[in-house]
Amino acid sequence: MTNAIGELEKDATAIFLIGTNTTENHPVIGYKIRKNVRENGAKLIVADPREIELAGIADVYMQFRPGTDVALLNGMMNVIINEGLLDKEFVETRTEAYEAFAQVVEKYTPEYVSPITGVPAEDIRKAARIYAEAERASICYAMGLTQHSTGTDNVKSCCNLALLTGNLGKPGTGVNPLRGQNNVQGACDMGALPVVFTAYQGVGIEANREKFEKAWGVKLSGQNGLTLTAAINKAHHGELKALLVLGENPMVSDPDLDHVEDALDNLEFLMVQDIFLTETAQRADVVFPGVTFAEKEGTFTNTERRVQRVRKAISNRGDARQDYEILCELSTRLGYPMSYSSPEEIFEEIRTLTPSYAGITYQRLEGKGLHWPCPTEDHPGTPILHKEKFNRGLGLFHAIEFQEAAELPDAEYPLILSTGRSLFHYHTGTMTRRAVALDLHQPENEIQVNPVTAAKLGIMDGEMARVVTRRGSIELKAKLTDIVKENVIFTFFHFSEAAANMLTNASVLDPVAGIPEYKVSAARLEKIS
Repeated sequence: MTNAIGELEKDATAIFLIGTNTTENHPVIGYKIRKNVRENGAKLIVADPREIELAGIADVYMQFRPGTDVALLNGMMNVIINEGLLDKEFVETRTEAYEAFAQVVEKYTPEYVSPITGVPAEDIRKAARIYAEAERASICYAMGLTQHSTGTDNVKSCCNLALLTGNLGKPGTGVNPLRGQNNVQGACDMGALPVVFTAYQGVGIEANREKFEKAWGVKLSGQNGLTLTAAINKAHHGELKALLVLGENPMVSDPDLDHVEDALDNLEFLMVQDIFLTETAQRADVVFPGVTFAEKEGTFTNTERRVQRVRKAISNRGDARQDYEILCELSTRLGYPMSYSSPEEIFEEIRTLTPSYAGITYQRLEGKGLHWPCPTEDHPGTPILHKEKFNRGLGLFHAIEFQEAAELPDAEYPLILSTGRSLFHYHTGTMTRRAVALDLHQPENEIQVNPVTAAKLGIMDGEMARVVTRRGSIELKAKLTDIVKENVIFTFFHFSEAAANMLTNASVLDPVAGIPEYKVSAARLEKIS
């Protein structure tokens, strides 16, 4: 997030949600947004293929066709430019490449965009005016925006919208991705990406490699590594021989699960480190029992870049060991001695190599923590990014044309299948489906289908139905609801016995980020006699 969570409760005078079911996937943030709308009169724009809960209090709700995010955003920006609602001073002094961007957006009038997205032209105009005319407008998005073959274009389009209206570098503004798990931001900060060391220091830059080589006493490659999806594909083709899976469950979370299963079986060696025997761990040659969050010391970095201390609440259970201890011993046995006496010692090494963490110490984290970047020990942290300038100097507009999703409905597969999360379950259900209270609320998967579509197929509410795509099929209960349009069906990915990702498309990835197309698959729905 470029800004802090608390600003959504009190500083933002308009909030634009796109591709985020906030009350279910980020309920605390959802509560803050609802409070701001009800108590302070903040304007709310919601754009989502499903009529999520917050759509009920939105000033404008745009129920667009899945995969048409760029067209919708370009339509809003066309209105802002043509009606003179852009922040001309901000565009002139703090951005570049505006002309090429504006030239592309010129054709995306609301009348041009409406047939593509399914959103009425007047709603596009209304949303654009609310966002552009607000004193302080914030954009929030989640995986509904990113998990597409055009996910990077979708995010860049949100950045274009913020640049166009000057909604960056001030309280209550910004482009704010809501992370899907508690330490996703921290994992990325620590280099858990195939192209960077810590703090997004590129592995292809010689000076970066030299710094880490000196610290670690080894020669490092300048070649980019593999994303998870690319690693699975390499394993499938026999080009990857061994895999260590730590706290991840690709046998439920990855697209095209038949493909994943074949890939893992094709490995010479699979090692899993986790807290339960997940579907992936059941296929492993070796399983190392790690510890839960409650048994750990260390830090988490949350979605607003706030680094916070984590303290051990209970002792290790059974044979479980600290994750860092398992990794250190494994590294030592493989020939690279690694020994740390505590998580704090590891953090001290982190901050010596990571400029944005350099000023953060365990002592300074007492209380509420610190937002990075925090370059020195007397720096207060940075809740708001880009106040005076961008990291690259000027903010860069991107001229982005709308592209259709990789797989569209046809005569054989006439519906669009989209997938997502439930309020009651977390990721692959490894933890939440073992919690009796949560499992009682949603013990099994369901397919959400519009009543009109269901009537055409003779499917009643609560009946078993079969969802079929080019990858496979699953059987699950039909839930009739008008929160989805007639040509769209939706299901959850938490349930291994009716796994949504048996159906999703792994063959087409975002060309920049390598993200699979989870949100748009051509599908059909069948009544089970």
